[in-house]
Amino acid sequence: MDLWVEERNQDTHAVRFRVERVLFRGESEFQTVEIVETAAHGRMLLNDGLIMLTERDEFVYHEMIAHVPLLAHPGPRRVLVIGGGDGGTVRECLKHRDVEHVRLVEIDGLVVDACREHILRTAACLDDPRVQVTIADGVAFVAETAERYDVVLVDSTDPIGPAQPLFGREFYGNVRRVLTDQGIVVSQCENPWYEGPAQRALLDILGEVFPVVSLYNYYNLTYPGGMWSFSFASKGPRPDGELNPPRVEALGELQWWTPAIQRAAFALPAFQRRALGLET
Repeated sequence: MDLWVEERNQDTHAVRFRVERVLFRGESEFQTVEIVETAAHGRMLLNDGLIMLTERDEFVYHEMIAHVPLLAHPGPRRVLVIGGGDGGTVRECLKHRDVEHVRLVEIDGLVVDACREHILRTAACLDDPRVQVTIADGVAFVAETAERYDVVLVDSTDPIGPAQPLFGREFYGNVRRVLTDQGIVVSQCENPWYEGPAQRALLDILGEVFPVVSLYNYYNLTYPGGMWSFSFASKGPRPDGELNPPRVEALGELQWWTPAIQRAAFALPAFQRRALGLET
């Protein structure tokens, strides 16, 4: 059997991965969810044919979305993860000893159920007593909840379909409301090679809502373009502050994140800075 997964990007290029077997395929009211075993990248999660993660490189995304803001915050206790039904972001949050509660709000319960059955590397953490899983629309949740969080992590897909409102001004106004006084929000922010206008649009929205706004980059094997970004916005904490050595040491052995990586990730290349309207 010669079976491949192919993801096309902007109808100009594609990435392909050899598949050894299909482990799961289901359809919810939101999307098609698939999990396959690949020849070289372990298990792969796809939503509507778009690659969400592979076991071989998922640690890059999950370490960078979680540890950068949690270590920039002076003392995070409560974390809200919007999206991220695979559990990888939650797993990294739980490595912080000061974190007492992580709420995962995922719109599609099928993603959570499929990953709990087939991708335990990321989803096993969802049974931790500090975790509360809520199957709900993250946009509606932040608009309605009376709870407050120190860090909000928007672990979303691309700004299409059910994820589109997660890139809007109203959403981030509500995120600011649910954040505590030193609150930080980090969001998946596309890639600078193909989505420069989308990155600039999100930074413009964040700049209307938060006093501190930045962008930082990371690299992986499976997303189109290889280099992708997260946005960082806060009510005060800056990403370039001094890190707390005991908190860093308590994380144990990581696979991607280091203090040097945290500093370097915010050093954007010249072409990206120009596209964002920043001085080079």
